[in-house]
Amino acid sequence: MNKNFLALGLAAALLAPQVAGAEGFAINEWSAEGVAMGGARMFAEDDAANVAYNPASITKVKGEVMKSSYTYLSPHGNYKLYDGAGKEIEDGKNVVHAGWAVGSYYVRQINDKEWFGIGAFPRFAMVSEFERASKASTNAFFSKLNGVSVTPTYAHKFDKKWSAAVGAEINYVGLELQKNYYHPVAQMNVGATQTEGESYALGWNAAANYAFDDKNEIGVVYRSRITHSLEADFKMYPASGGKITADAYGVVTLPDSWDIGYNHKFDKKTRLELKATRTNWSTYDALNISLSNPSVPGVLPSNVDSAKNWSNGWRYAIGLEHNFSDKYAAMAGFAFDEASIPYNGGDFMVPTGLRRTYSIGARYNDKKQTVAVALGWMDVGTLDFEGHPEKGDAYSSAHAYDSFTKIASISYQRKF
Repeated sequence: MNKNFLALGLAAALLAPQVAGAEGFAINEWSAEGVAMGGARMFAEDDAANVAYNPASITKVKGEVMKSSYTYLSPHGNYKLYDGAGKEIEDGKNVVHAGWAVGSYYVRQINDKEWFGIGAFPRFAMVSEFERASKASTNAFFSKLNGVSVTPTYAHKFDKKWSAAVGAEINYVGLELQKNYYHPVAQMNVGATQTEGESYALGWNAAANYAFDDKNEIGVVYRSRITHSLEADFKMYPASGGKITADAYGVVTLPDSWDIGYNHKFDKKTRLELKATRTNWSTYDALNISLSNPSVPGVLPSNVDSAKNWSNGWRYAIGLEHNFSDKYAAMAGFAFDEASIPYNGGDFMVPTGLRRTYSIGARYNDKKQTVAVALGWMDVGTLDFEGHPEKGDAYSSAHAYDSFTKIASISYQRKF
């Protein structure tokens, strides 16, 4: 047990996944089985990834289990830009910048009533990239948020009906933003800017399950909001040459959320999960960056402010799992994620509307090992958002369309 725990602890501490979050900041792809069931996987039996999907369900793990998961995401999309008169001035597409969402999990049953689990997985992350010579680049030509949460968890099974869990969350974010600075008077690019920094912050989570009988169960998971005070380095590369540096500081609050799930077993082979997630995206009301100590005084502004005003939203998912035998199973899922980005708060960092995800998967398991694979296709939808020429955008409005994300995932679990 000690060697396994040490190995996971080191992996959790060093893990820094490169994540392509074309679906927005929220990442739900924490295991192949979870991908296959559209994220509706709160009540799985003997699955160490329950640490991520529903900590109260780690009481369904027997003995000692470790799991790793790798999910590949590849975003694609197109856009059009318009001037103040509504005339189209540019059409283009994103630079495909695929990445990985990586998850590592460990669960140990202490006794008949108590369990310990720990996971390292991304809850919030994104990446987007556009041509550096495009007009879209005046808003953002490269944006990346790397994120990982490490969640030590304690769970208790009170009786055959009730189980609950509570855990801490150590959350890491690494933020990088690049854009061309477009002078609104001269109407030309005068240089490129880069903001890069990282932060650690603490949060917590709690969960509870209640089984009505052998076939029906409900569960609730709450995850707290997490506020990051981000210290970063700001660099500007003027078109005339040279480099200007400054210290940057900003505050980003990752939202709190509620998961509500229902599990129904039709028989010993087939079960259905329903899941609804409420995310309080209104915490993302602005992305304001303060600049200080510039290397060339009087050139840079003291603040770079951007209003967001996202609205709270729901994600709904349904997942089906069928066991053909003791070793083979198939899964399928569908998820619908509401759009939370308003017209006056959109940008090329996260140019996505509502999302529909279709997925399938398969699993093989024996007494010691489990291998699962999944494929998914996410229809990201359209999004219209306002440009801000007075702040340096080279357009007055934008339309993102024909956006989608390809998803492929594999998981491996071993019992000890």
